[in-house]
Amino acid sequence: METASGVEVGCRYGTMIEGPRAALCADNMARTAEFVSFGTNDLTQMTFGISRDDAEGGFLVQYLSDGILEDNPFATLDRDGVGALMAIALERGRSIRPGLQAGICGEHGGEPKSIALCHALGLDYVSCSPFRVPVARLAAAQAVLAEGDRR
Repeated sequence: METASGVEVGCRYGTMIEGPRAALCADNMARTAEFVSFGTNDLTQMTFGISRDDAEGGFLVQYLSDGILEDNPFATLDRDGVGALMAIALERGRSIRPGLQAGICGEHGGEPKSIALCHALGLDYVSCSPFRVPVARLAAAQAVLAEGDRR
């Protein structure tokens, strides 16, 4: 992009995917967006149709205790719902823009199971708070090593 003074400024356009419809329409967004970032907290809330505040302060403990959910979906990415939407978004987005870069931002970016899922989906990066970076780096390395074991 060039400014009025003629200076070239490197700028890429991207978007957040925070709702199920956005994930399903990623091909349309990829016509303009050069990267996407999944806002996994909002995507989780919208996919489950529950408020994090209401769930964690109430019924979620019972769901975990009763085995309805294996993990707290606000701590560990839900593979079957949120992960499936992310996979659809990546497939559709990359069908239009094969080099579409993608990642996540939020607490899930520092959680090992979530990082393994992101690696399996082919994401380019995870973002997390600074205190979670060491765990995130270790989990990313473990995901790469585990992939080698499966080959």
